[in-house]
Amino acid sequence: MSLFGEWQKKLENQSTNENQKFFENYLEKETQAYKAILASGTVSLTGRLDELAKKYDMDNITFMGFLDGINTSLDSSLDLEVLTEESEIDKSILLYKLYYNMLNAKANWLYELEEWDALLSAEERAKIRKQFNEDHRAVSNKVGRNDPCPCGSGKKYKKCCGA
Repeated sequence: MSLFGEWQKKLENQSTNENQKFFENYLEKETQAYKAILASGTVSLTGRLDELAKKYDMDNITFMGFLDGINTSLDSSLDLEVLTEESEIDKSILLYKLYYNMLNAKANWLYELEEWDALLSAEERAKIRKQFNEDHRAVSNKVGRNDPCPCGSGKKYKKCCGA
């Protein structure tokens, strides 16, 4: 089974006590990894998967979970299914996307890290947060009786589909 397959198996079995401990450990390791990445100003993940896992004090399966989480914040996505311990990784981390995706994941323990201060100013983070809020605002698509009909006929809704 691939490393990613093993990670997904852990995700499916979250209810057991052993896996709950695994995920508590994972969240702690993830937080420490992001602190290290942000504190060093690292903007790329470069090296062998097993060496990167060791660098961030994770086992290979836990590191696959980390890669699964950061994958959408990289310059191009990794094909997680084919990664092995010997796989070489060379991807840039896009800080704007990383911060945005942390907001999307509701991971306040990550987007509130003080290590962000050196990489993105408070104004930049506020701008990203504003964009995130705009992108996730609920919009009503109600059609009023005197609005043009959404079918494209050119008639008012009340004289067309609303009749």
